[in-house]
Amino acid sequence: MSITTAITQSLRISHPVLLAPMDLVSDARLTAAVSAAGGLGILGGGYGEEQWLARELDLLAHSGIQYGVGFITWSMAKNPRLLDHALERKPVAIMLSFGDVRPFVSPIKRAGAVLICQIQTLAMAKEAADCGADILVAQGTEAGGHGVSRGLMTLLPEVIDAVGGKIPVVAAGGIADGRGLAAALMLGASGVLMGTRFYATQESAALQAAKERVRSATGDDTLRSIVFDISRRNVWPAPFTGRCLRNSHADRWFGREIELLRHQETEAARYAQARSAGDFDIAAVIAGEATGLIPDIPSAKDIVENVVRDASALLSNSARHVAPHATSNQIS
Repeated sequence: MSITTAITQSLRISHPVLLAPMDLVSDARLTAAVSAAGGLGILGGGYGEEQWLARELDLLAHSGIQYGVGFITWSMAKNPRLLDHALERKPVAIMLSFGDVRPFVSPIKRAGAVLICQIQTLAMAKEAADCGADILVAQGTEAGGHGVSRGLMTLLPEVIDAVGGKIPVVAAGGIADGRGLAAALMLGASGVLMGTRFYATQESAALQAAKERVRSATGDDTLRSIVFDISRRNVWPAPFTGRCLRNSHADRWFGREIELLRHQETEAARYAQARSAGDFDIAAVIAGEATGLIPDIPSAKDIVENVVRDASALLSNSARHVAPHATSNQIS
C-alpha cells in the first residue's frame, strides 16, 4: 500500500515517513536503509563532527540513494562549511533544527535542496515559514532529545491551521507505528518523522545495549531535563531541555541541577568514561515516550512497511471505530 501526500510528491518518496537526524545514531547505513524502504533517510549531522560527517556523506554519495542531511542549527553555525560539505553531495533536503535558519536559506535554495525546518512552537513555525521553509516538522515534547513543552496533539493542528495551507507539515514526537501516522494524517499532517522507533533497528548505529533499553522501557521511563547536558558539558540555550531514558545518574541529579553544576568537573569525567564504556546506568540513552510502543528491534524496512500498511488499514476502516447508531456524544 502507499499513501500519497504533499511531502511524498515534493521529496519524490514512496511513503510519508522520515528518519529523524539523530546525532551519530542516524549514520549512513540507517539513512540509506530508510530511503531504500521508500521513506526519506536524513543523516544526523548533529553537532558537526567534520571527519564523521565527511565519511558518512561519502558512503551515501556512493550508494546512489537519495537522502537528506540534518543539522543542529546553532551548532552548525559555528562551522558553516559543514553545510557546504553537505550541499556539495547534492542531498535532496537539508533539515535545520534549533536555531536561526536565516543565514543558511539562500545557499540551501541555490543548491536546489528542499529546506526542512523543525519547530516546537507556533511562533517558531511562523518564523520558519517567513524565512522560506519548504516543509515544517512540528515536534511535540514527547520526542526524544531536545525540545520544549508543547504536546504534539495540540501543536500540530495549530501549526497546520497557521501555515499548513502554504507549507506541508510533518508530525514528530511519540510516533512509532501506523496508529501514529494515521492520527497525524487525520490532524492534517503530510507525514511523520520518527527517531526513537528507528533508534531500535538493526541498522541503527546505537549500541545494542542501548537499543535493548529502548525496547524494554515504557513512556513512563523517560525524563525531560538538563541533567545529561550538564554531565556532558553541553548545556543548550533556553528553552530547550532533553528527553532521555531514566537511569541512576538522572534520578540522582534531577532536581539538583545546581549542585550538579558545582560538581561538574568530577561528574563530567565520570559521565565521559561511562559513555566510552557503554554504561547506561550513567550515560544517557536519548529516546522519547514512543519507547512504550517498541516491542522489538527489526529492520528499518520492516518499520516503514508496517507503519504504512497499518496506517492505510486504519484510515480505510475508520468508520468501524464509530458506533453506527450514536447521534451525540455520551458521558457516563
